[in-house]
Amino acid sequence: MKKIILALAGPSLIVLSFAAMPASARVADATAERLAGDKMQLRWSGAAKVDVYAADRADADIASARLLSAADVDGGEIVPVDAVKRPYFLLRDRADNKVTILSERLVPLAQGSNFRDLGGYRTKDGKQVKWGLLYRSGGSAMLTADDKARVQALGLRNMVDLRSDEERQFAPSQIDGVPYSTIGYSMAAMIKGDLRNGGALYRNFPEQLAPQLRILFDILKRNEGPVEYNCSAGQDRTGFASAMILSALGVPRDVILADYHLSTSYRQPQYEVPPINAALYPDNPVAQMFARYQSNPAYAKAQPLKDADGKAFLASAFEEIDARWGSVDNYLKQEIGVTAVDIAALKRAYLQ
Repeated sequence: MKKIILALAGPSLIVLSFAAMPASARVADATAERLAGDKMQLRWSGAAKVDVYAADRADADIASARLLSAADVDGGEIVPVDAVKRPYFLLRDRADNKVTILSERLVPLAQGSNFRDLGGYRTKDGKQVKWGLLYRSGGSAMLTADDKARVQALGLRNMVDLRSDEERQFAPSQIDGVPYSTIGYSMAAMIKGDLRNGGALYRNFPEQLAPQLRILFDILKRNEGPVEYNCSAGQDRTGFASAMILSALGVPRDVILADYHLSTSYRQPQYEVPPINAALYPDNPVAQMFARYQSNPAYAKAQPLKDADGKAFLASAFEEIDARWGSVDNYLKQEIGVTAVDIAALKRAYLQ
């Protein structure tokens, strides 16, 4: 029976999340929790003896990794990590020599928001999304020098900014030196004066965000990762883009929705947009809107991404796609230009 493990935590707690392992694997429920800047707690279940290895690259194998603990029998290990470089771990089951690769879900940034890796999720056929290639994020306008160093260490090759013209005016990205793509549009026109978030807004995403998705999927088809894509909060437009990527890779919809809801705990709204002096942007209605948000204490805390009846906003986008195109695959083919041949290639590139 499939089991989803998604532990929600504040900025000091970094937890990676997995669907249940396929029946052939023994190591299960693997998590990595950052205890401090240079220490992590690894936990797992299901295997009697496990060799624990560390690596600096997501594509490392046992031969190139460093042994941290041999024949571990207690299902856990506290390990040292570099404070800047992203750590990866390999858990080898002594019983069958199968290897489980894991890392942190959230990239630990002091003044970033919701910057996380899509790696580790299991597909319907038991494959795993590769770590270190697909990053989703909120705005990066307030990163510290240490934050920038951590992002630089990810080795990003492309960025896709899903934000509007208005947002990029008052909150420019602070991630430099990475090829950067965006499509100009007006958020004021997108929301049409309705400031409420919800399923009705999400039903427009398949059409409104199609130009951005074409850019993002073209980068993925060319295998030009690692790639980062973002909006301001990293939850709505970024959540829809993530859902399309994970769907194309074959990740079950319930796992996609669970990942989507992690934004509620991983966001740090105070670091998504710099403090705005509305008087400096008299002709920017979105700047005026964000300035009102910043003056309202209620917006300092991320709100659950659900309608009043408990339905996830993202579910409405899926419903729209299913009703109009029949499936995500059909939507990707007809609107984004991602064919069945492309999807097969994406799976070869981004799954293991």
